[in-house]
Amino acid sequence: MQVAGPEKKSIVILGTAWPFRGGLASYNERLALQFQNEGHDVKLLTFTTQYPGFLFPGKTQFSEEPAPVGLNIQRLISSVNPFSWIKTGRAIKRLAPDILIFKFWLPFMGPCFGTVARIVKRNKRTKVIAILDNVIPHEKRTGDKLLTRYFLKAMDGFVSMSKSVENDLMEFDRVKPREFNPHPLFDNFGASISKDEAKKRIGVPVGFNYILFFGIIRDYKGLDLLLSAFARINRSELNVKLLVAGEYYNNKEQYSKQMTDLKIENDVLVVDRFIRDSHVAGYFCAADIVAQPYKHATQSGVSQIAYHFEKPLLVTNVGGLPEMVPDGKVGYVVEKNVDEIAEALTNFYAKNRENEFVNGLKEEKKKYSWDKMTEKLLLLAYSIRQ
Repeated sequence: MQVAGPEKKSIVILGTAWPFRGGLASYNERLALQFQNEGHDVKLLTFTTQYPGFLFPGKTQFSEEPAPVGLNIQRLISSVNPFSWIKTGRAIKRLAPDILIFKFWLPFMGPCFGTVARIVKRNKRTKVIAILDNVIPHEKRTGDKLLTRYFLKAMDGFVSMSKSVENDLMEFDRVKPREFNPHPLFDNFGASISKDEAKKRIGVPVGFNYILFFGIIRDYKGLDLLLSAFARINRSELNVKLLVAGEYYNNKEQYSKQMTDLKIENDVLVVDRFIRDSHVAGYFCAADIVAQPYKHATQSGVSQIAYHFEKPLLVTNVGGLPEMVPDGKVGYVVEKNVDEIAEALTNFYAKNRENEFVNGLKEEKKKYSWDKMTEKLLLLAYSIRQ
């Protein structure tokens, strides 16, 4: 589809990027690269301070990887310094890009991003768009709606990455232009490798099957449900272990006690650290299936890494996860129920469904290309009238 208007756009993306780590940085960097590959002029502006140290639950906010090649990344804004919001807003206002894009995931960022957007829009040129990870956060706090509303009011248009987020947006705005586009593939973690090579690379025994739980561990992601379900399957008959790869953000002791109480600690391999980008392929390629037993969700970058590596998925029927995982085609959609999770995992191995689901993944993943996301963003920008 051709996007009307000048072919080349000047675009600023403001949000998380290197030297910060994580899915938000990976997303913004991959989006910037896609725009650049399409011939647009792109600048990525990121934080001097993203979170104050005392507010960040992990071990470090910073990446261990080298800077991405070929991207124009500048550290400019502090999320907690209003003077830097004004400085950044004025700088982008003078730059006068065609489009300013924010990736919004947390009400905490509402004042910072909302103030910048209001200043930039005074140039009467730049169209300001939000890509919405969440509108209502997974872990709610007092003042969330106030901060979110401040941010959303400063936007000209929105792209939601799940229907649940699109529905949440209606609570705050029903008028401004919007588009829906699912989270594109995270295809920036390298090529697939064989299971045995992957297992050797990450240092797990080769002779077992593996269920993967991947990513930062927070209560809403339902690791407790998965542990209880894992205890109910016939692990020796299925020759299966559970691989938990990610940094605990809370309740590490609770999960450790649960494993001990369930007598599964010898069958659960825990890698308690943030998995750097260059190591991601090893964990996904070692796995047979990726489990996301979330208690609530919008969409998930983990699902899109699994799609890239063509790994079947088990997800719970919450938020936008079922939109990404056609039940019975690329994996399983189950309720937030320990017995259902255990039954699906048993079915996967007992019925040898991996190849069937991989074939489904090869077909389904075609929907999630980055050029579809950039096309939606450009179409949305064109539809906005100043």
